[in-house]
Amino acid sequence: MTDASTRIDETIKANDVVLYMKGTKSMPQCGFSSRVAGVLNYMGVDFADVNVLEDPEIREGIKVYSDWPTIPQLYVKGEFVGGCDIITEMTLSGELDTLFEDNGVAYDKEAANKIREANA
Repeated sequence: MTDASTRIDETIKANDVVLYMKGTKSMPQCGFSSRVAGVLNYMGVDFADVNVLEDPEIREGIKVYSDWPTIPQLYVKGEFVGGCDIITEMTLSGELDTLFEDNGVAYDKEAANKIREANA
């Protein structure tokens, strides 16, 4: 394992929910990262954010680690969930709620329902 994948592995194992993104959860620096961070923030999910723009090794390493070419990338309980499109679909279908519930991740069900109502 490279240094980057070791660090990624440690971060993912140390946190229930991790978002590898461009920017931070309080200041996203791309639309896709902003959308996923916005959903998680709105739903009140406690998550670790990793700004790939600050670390070129992690930025490339995360793509190799997950075998997924784009950022953002969401991990829940050590498992890669997906990028922006997948998270958006899962939020709207209710699958993200189920994933959080199955993994004991606290979130605001009412907020999740509001997102679905707004996009219905």
